[in-house]
Amino acid sequence: MKKLLYTVLAVSAVSISFFATTSCSDGETYAEQKAKEKRYISQFLEDNDFVGKINVISEKQFYAQDTMTNLSKNEFVCFDDDGIYMQIVRKGEGPTMVELAMPRSDSTVTRPILCKFLEYDIEAADTTAQNIYKPSIIDEMLCTYSHYSRSYTASFTEGIMKSTYNSTVPSGWLKPLNYIRLTKVAGEEAKVRIIVPHTSGTTNASGHVLPFYYEITYQIPPNY
Repeated sequence: MKKLLYTVLAVSAVSISFFATTSCSDGETYAEQKAKEKRYISQFLEDNDFVGKINVISEKQFYAQDTMTNLSKNEFVCFDDDGIYMQIVRKGEGPTMVELAMPRSDSTVTRPILCKFLEYDIEAADTTAQNIYKPSIIDEMLCTYSHYSRSYTASFTEGIMKSTYNSTVPSGWLKPLNYIRLTKVAGEEAKVRIIVPHTSGTTNASGHVLPFYYEITYQIPPNY
């Protein structure tokens, strides 16, 4: 019995040693991945094929500018809480989600939102998904804002993002809703450019610690 127990313990020790060695040799640590992600974002800010060198402004300056970014200076605001960088290309017309939910302090509002977008993997330097050049395809998400909790929840109901990933809308896509307005009129829809770290990205981004760049428009369906 003792001999069998020693054999089991020995095998277990070898197995643990094997998995520990394999784990270390298979890839980087999470800290190393985050450091690499930060380097890729910094490089993108300095040089990219979309907007060129980016001028980063603080949240304080962003609010002093009435939550706008100066396009002529190629400004992106950096948010301290999640590390998202955002440029508002068009503010849009109509109400904000916050204004729609303001009649009562405990009220919520739910709206379908149509999105045209481009998704770019910053590390791989590759466009991984888009519907900008596919006129017949529009991604739709159903979004709810709670005035009580000051928070958003949303699910993709149709489109490329849902089929590529899943129905969960990454928090990076919801961030702009605090600052843009929602219209039904085509051509007046809000448009943003954002750099999303993995912590606010899709399941693919969070699982592989990847930063992504997005260009997104937001519009209420014309027939809603």
